[in-house]
Amino acid sequence: MNTFPENIKFKYSWRKYQERVLHELEDHLYNRHLHVIAPPGSGKTILGLEVMKRLNQPTLVLAPTIAIRNQWIQRFCELFLDTDTIPDWISRDIKNPKFLTISTYQGMHAACNNRQEKEEDYNEEEEETYKEEKSTNENLTKIVNGLKTQNVKTIVIDEAHHLKNEWWDTLTKIKKQLDPVIVALTATPPYDVSPGEWHRYTELNGPVDTEITVPELVKENDLCPHQDYVYFTLPSESEKESIDKFRDKVKLVTDKINTDTVFIAALESHPVYSNPFENLEWIYDNFQEYINILVFLNSIGKEIPLQHFEVIGDEKGRIPKMDKERLEALLDFYLFKEKVYFEELKEHKESLANMLRHYGMMERKSIKFELNRKISANLTSSISKLDGIKKITDLEFSNLKDDLRLVILCDFIRKDFYTTASVNNKELDKVGVMPTFEKLRRGNPHNLKIGVLTGSLIIIPKTAYSSFKEKIEKYNIRNISCSAVPFDDNYLLVTPNEQLKHDIVTIITQVFEEGEIQALVGTKSLLGEGWDAPCINALILASFVGSFVLSNQMRGRAIRAQRGNNQKTGNIWHLVCIDPTDILGGTDLEMLRRRFKGFVGVSFKDDEGIENGIARLDIPKNLHRPKVIENKNEEMFSNALKRDLLRKRWEDAIKKGFSLVEEIKIPFLVPEEHKESKKTYPELKDLYFNKTIGYFIAQITFGIMTYGSYALQGLAKGIRYIKSWQELFIAISVFGGVGFLAYGRQAYKAFRMYVTYRDITEDIKQIARALFETLVHAGHIHTPRYKISLIADVGRKGDIYCYLQGGTSFEKSIFIESLMEIVAPVDSPRYIIIRKSKKNFLIQRDYHAVPDIIGRNKKTAEHFASLWEKFVGDCELIYTRTPVGRRILLKSRLKSLSAQLDPQPERGNKWR
Repeated sequence: MNTFPENIKFKYSWRKYQERVLHELEDHLYNRHLHVIAPPGSGKTILGLEVMKRLNQPTLVLAPTIAIRNQWIQRFCELFLDTDTIPDWISRDIKNPKFLTISTYQGMHAACNNRQEKEEDYNEEEEETYKEEKSTNENLTKIVNGLKTQNVKTIVIDEAHHLKNEWWDTLTKIKKQLDPVIVALTATPPYDVSPGEWHRYTELNGPVDTEITVPELVKENDLCPHQDYVYFTLPSESEKESIDKFRDKVKLVTDKINTDTVFIAALESHPVYSNPFENLEWIYDNFQEYINILVFLNSIGKEIPLQHFEVIGDEKGRIPKMDKERLEALLDFYLFKEKVYFEELKEHKESLANMLRHYGMMERKSIKFELNRKISANLTSSISKLDGIKKITDLEFSNLKDDLRLVILCDFIRKDFYTTASVNNKELDKVGVMPTFEKLRRGNPHNLKIGVLTGSLIIIPKTAYSSFKEKIEKYNIRNISCSAVPFDDNYLLVTPNEQLKHDIVTIITQVFEEGEIQALVGTKSLLGEGWDAPCINALILASFVGSFVLSNQMRGRAIRAQRGNNQKTGNIWHLVCIDPTDILGGTDLEMLRRRFKGFVGVSFKDDEGIENGIARLDIPKNLHRPKVIENKNEEMFSNALKRDLLRKRWEDAIKKGFSLVEEIKIPFLVPEEHKESKKTYPELKDLYFNKTIGYFIAQITFGIMTYGSYALQGLAKGIRYIKSWQELFIAISVFGGVGFLAYGRQAYKAFRMYVTYRDITEDIKQIARALFETLVHAGHIHTPRYKISLIADVGRKGDIYCYLQGGTSFEKSIFIESLMEIVAPVDSPRYIIIRKSKKNFLIQRDYHAVPDIIGRNKKTAEHFASLWEKFVGDCELIYTRTPVGRRILLKSRLKSLSAQLDPQPERGNKWR
């Protein structure tokens, strides 16, 4: 058997977004890879089955779990073969492959290493640790030969982010030997991994070809209108005390370092400081270390010799301020990185390292003056979040009443909070399934129906028993043990037998769907991925361990549309504990910011539409203040109650666009004196123009009234010495010049501000145009030119947006990545462009990196420079790998226009 049977066909009609992907299939397969991002609810599995059928060759499908493996088989039989019977040409066993083999990653790896495939183990009690077993792949050749015998030419990879390190190795070897077409499907690409891991991910799956987006799914009613909300808490007294103590220790340690004569002398005696011109090569390769030495010595009052300013090309002698990150990096350099010049200081280095360890500022070889891992973990799982869970639950119940279907996902069960005593008065000092259940149970005046569903602990309300009994009887399950919870006979503890074990999740889900359970508390490992319960209309993510991938999978539980309930909306709640000693909010908020880059939703802000990132929730900057937190929580609660308005916001926002575009956003830097105002960008621009004119008029008027009288007196006294009209003109010019210096300063300052905040949209568009033309010329963009538009626009607040309309996801990504390199601070590119411009009599020299994809080839870089000259203006292309080029690179790092931007340019997604 070499092809699928001819009569195989998907039994329903395709959704528009699925049809789009299938229509573009041939274009995407030019590199023998198809990489599709499709969120939960988009029919990702069905799409994969259709692609597999169209490729029409022996296939291996790899799934992350046994349950999802079985789902692939079930869906194929039901929706394509229209049968309940699995044909004999489908195999679950990779050791005995057939025309279609569907296995798990673990099963593949186990077979290649002569091991048994294990059942899924839900880690619900301890910190997640995974001990990698040594992989010899002793049986890999046999497995590959079996697949070759079946002539396998397609491998479908479902949710490849699940691959553990040694599984990657096994699958990569199989791929290399079979040379198949790879079809990669994922709901959540691992955006939050390191660049190295991302490279490995795309090497296996290929670059992202296309994406089915959340707005498309909402538009087609396959996902419901939904919104992310954040409830902010402050640490408990004991947690706050730990933070304060740590901050005090940091102050103590940094004070000691600032006065450590041995450390200071070591830095001053380092050749790079004492003889910088003789160590330029070292400086070029270790620029940050060099700058950190200068910054530190300057911060403790040392006068920096002029030769250093010559080296960095800053004749004004400006040195950045010292901060904790620079000090961490400097100490890392002193203690670990520098292997030559500090060798004789081993005893001092050991003493300094011991001090850092003693005060909790060094773990292994990682130095942290911000909160260390232990205190950060305490914040992340702060007990204050239990109060947040209770308040959110009360709010949602007050709004939805009997219609509430709330799920609360936690990391761990915390079984020690379950007791066999008649009263459970244990102090709830940890976040987990049992503490959450207890928090809700102890304060439940309205009799909310609460349940618990984990791999080893199941609790249902007593009122749900008849529904539960009915379900287990339908599954022919007998001898189930249900006993009253010792400390509350309104709840039953279910002890599943082997028969019930496999169906318990399905049965409890059905009880939940019927409303006999209204708030279900479970673990992310059991319910966070692959669990299907479209009735969920509120979700609290009380899970804080894990990656962005898992967070997005968990969100997927609440945003699915529900058949027969067109009015469904989903509220997703995130919990953040703010560090009151950190003006930026602390590590918990920073982690949420990173995760929100992968979450797309409708903005709180008027006219902002649908976008990714936490900015859409309009989070204030000064969240470390209790009153600000209180006000923001009230706003979140107020918005969460307006579910009808949420639906309308989605409907209105979807009408404004056609697709989710990846774009670069260059923020408008609002002047300090206007940061609290609500003025738009055009209003600020007009303000500075009007100020300029106003100051000039005031200067003339005031000059005539005050300075004019003195000028006339001076002229009268000196008139007898003036011999000609030319001398009279010179005299008037001198007095006029002095007047301008005296009264024109404010006018000039306002004029500079007007120039600074000019509309630079056209500049960015021309830079982007030069980039786009170069990428086409170099063969990185294949889509016909007439199908792509280059867009650059300025928003109401002055932010500049630039993106490609049309083209593949891969082409858009290359374009945005390259543009980001140009406008971001210069790091260490092979080529830089010095941009020379004259704006309103003000000469500017700005420094930009030539993107790596262009700078790899000299001719391509030169072509880019010629297009820059054509579209942008005068420029100079500098190769940075020569002595002269390195000197200019140092200067550009300090002086690049982009390095002065605050906040920095950022990538984003927006529905347009």
